[in-house]
Amino acid sequence: MSLVAVLLIIGLGSVVTRCGNGNQAMSQGNEDTRQAERDWMVNTQIVGGGITDPKVVVAMRRVPRHRFIPDEHVEGAYGDFPLSIGHNQTISQPFIVAYMTEALKLNSGEKVLEIGTGSGYQAAVLAELGAHVFSIEIIEPLALRAKAILSKLGYDTVRVRTGDGYQGWSDESPFDAIILTAAPSHVPSPLLEQLAIGGRLIVPVGGHTQKLLLMQRTEEGHQQSELLPVRFVPMTGQAQKDSSSRNP
Repeated sequence: MSLVAVLLIIGLGSVVTRCGNGNQAMSQGNEDTRQAERDWMVNTQIVGGGITDPKVVVAMRRVPRHRFIPDEHVEGAYGDFPLSIGHNQTISQPFIVAYMTEALKLNSGEKVLEIGTGSGYQAAVLAELGAHVFSIEIIEPLALRAKAILSKLGYDTVRVRTGDGYQGWSDESPFDAIILTAAPSHVPSPLLEQLAIGGRLIVPVGGHTQKLLLMQRTEEGHQQSELLPVRFVPMTGQAQKDSSSRNP
């Protein structure tokens, strides 16, 4: 099976819970329905897509993806496709989130820098693996929304701040892993410098055509491998300015 995710839209029947126990029972019914949808997502898209790390599979089964998606798109929360979260940004399809997470090979307690908080969903998945996540989002309303949702769901090991992720988070470096959820034209050098020896960085790179790269820092430099073709929103801020100057 190809690792390139194919957009497969499968209609899930809506489940309506009717009972006489009021809002609490209705809420439980909704959560049961969402868990069933999440299990379907994991079984068909995650495990079915080739993800084998049991910790990643469990994390994808636990994180309530629908809580990170705006109301107008929430019914598609567990579909095999990206969704708009506003401000011309998207939440990646579940398979890509799981694939990038698995590629980082995280251990509990490691420090992870995320560039592009977006909805906050990827940060929650990383936190489920026991990571201490430092996440930067350039669009303030998204940063504030993600921070509020993560806090409400109890993800206390995630710190979110508003800013341009190109320069990283030097006060908290070095990082055991760095993940970018938007595509620069090249890997920002400050991020490479903030990677610990033995640390891993995963990033989509390119413009119209993008590829997902995995880099590991060694004593001698950085080892790079190309994983698969992808499509992410472009990284803005300094990365966008650099791209324009390189391609006048």
